[in-house]
Amino acid sequence: MNYYSDNKELQHYLKHPLLKRIVEMKERGYSQAAEYNYAPVDFAEAIEGYEQTLHLVGEICAGTVAPNAARIEHEGPVAVNGRVVYAPATEENLDIFRKAGLMGVSLSREYGGLNFPAAIFTMMQELVCRADAGFGNLWGLQDCAATISSFGSEEQRKRYLPMVSAGATMSMDLTEPDAGSDLQSARLKATFSEEDGRWYLDGVKRFITNGDSDIHLVLARSEEGSVDGRGLSLFICEKSCGRVKTRRIEEKMGIHGSPTCEIVFDHAPAELCGSRRMGLIKYVMSLMNGARLGIATQSVALAQAAYSEALAYAHTRKQFGKTIINLPPVYDMVGTMKSRLDAARSLLYETARNVDMNYQFAELAASRPLTPEERTESKLFSKKADALTPLIKGMGSEIANMNAYDSVQVHGGSGYMRDYLCERLYRDARITSIYEGTTQLQVVAAIRYATSGYYAQLLEEYLSVEVPASLAPLKERIAALAAKYGAALEKVQALGSQEALDFLARRVYEIAAYSIMAALLLADAAADEELFSASLHRFVALAEAVVAGHAEYIGNFAMELLTNYK
Repeated sequence: MNYYSDNKELQHYLKHPLLKRIVEMKERGYSQAAEYNYAPVDFAEAIEGYEQTLHLVGEICAGTVAPNAARIEHEGPVAVNGRVVYAPATEENLDIFRKAGLMGVSLSREYGGLNFPAAIFTMMQELVCRADAGFGNLWGLQDCAATISSFGSEEQRKRYLPMVSAGATMSMDLTEPDAGSDLQSARLKATFSEEDGRWYLDGVKRFITNGDSDIHLVLARSEEGSVDGRGLSLFICEKSCGRVKTRRIEEKMGIHGSPTCEIVFDHAPAELCGSRRMGLIKYVMSLMNGARLGIATQSVALAQAAYSEALAYAHTRKQFGKTIINLPPVYDMVGTMKSRLDAARSLLYETARNVDMNYQFAELAASRPLTPEERTESKLFSKKADALTPLIKGMGSEIANMNAYDSVQVHGGSGYMRDYLCERLYRDARITSIYEGTTQLQVVAAIRYATSGYYAQLLEEYLSVEVPASLAPLKERIAALAAKYGAALEKVQALGSQEALDFLARRVYEIAAYSIMAALLLADAAADEELFSASLHRFVALAEAVVAGHAEYIGNFAMELLTNYK
């Protein structure tokens, strides 16, 4: 079994026309081929290399990571003398990925990486998280290195990035006991010593994924007397300093293989990353956007795993003299799972491509001034990436939870037992709508794009795709969804109340998200009707029901609903 070769839907995204430009920019016109014998000479060779790597990752994930997941779930990591000891199977997974050269894959070749675009890294991460979402957290956090690559000094890049490419683990240490989503309240103290010219960190961080990592990115208060985000800076701290200890590993509902730690910094030496006072305002916002794309990827992977388990079980389980896949209530549920999965994946890779283009223009701007045309285009991709990220993080995680729920339901009583994978998937999926920003925070991040009309503009762009005659009726139905979105938005704005807008924001967000996912899935079906047509038909019907329900609620809204239940 191979998780890449058995997934034609995932393979489809290697054929997107924008990918050619992304790769050309990432490879700087394929100029590195003379210096590195593994650098591609053209797009065809680049795609061939990506496919070979994806096949390798798919094989490792199906053959090793997935079978190891049950052992890791049972054994888990443990804290010993202030250090985390991974489960033996986790160490086996890490060892295989290190030996295969699959750490630091998106980093520049100059630092030992493979120079893969974000869209390809996202595909790899989907495969890893499908096999084991907990291990996906450890492997995927290598993407934190992009923050050092973008904002660190050249000396820091030369020191830390090769470490990541060689297999060093990373963590983003943001949350504190009294500062969860409200990161501007972080209090961990950073003090500069004039005596030795070094920064030192003191305090506690909590809920830190892979908190005993080799390299920590730490948000700390560097400006004495400050109380908001303007007093925070970002620091790099190495575990090898011996002054960072794990106080405990949290006992969690799911993702047991991923140690979530409370860690103590005891005058730990650290380096400032970038400029003082920009830690939250600039660097962590960039770091969080990358992390949110990562959790969205994990969510799609879990939705895939849940669907695969439900489908396989429904084809083997017999009730009333037939396999249950032939029972309408069951095949309706399984078909809906597939349609939600395909729609979420359409949005995921649209987001990844725009994030990629945003990265490429940022890297280009660091090497030379952009032309006026390039600046205009750069702003376009930056805005798109910023608008789509909270949509896929929020909706992707909700869909992961829906599919995990339905997978257990398809299994019936067996699904409630730990003998079946769907039970673990159900627990693993629950965190996706919480960490790296709850779904409610994604609504807050997205609502300005909803109310400004930007999502309506994107819908118009996505619906401009040419479709075969067989899909034309579906295109008209999606256009009707867009019209309902506009009408609902007008109703909300006519209320003239910020409190009412905040109250109705989740519904406006979901109307926009379902409409955009339907439009993106239409584009995928137009490119490969055989692969996506069934999911498109089902998802459009599902989106119509969701949008109609939310539109009716908004249409009948009365200010009396703003009662605060205390």
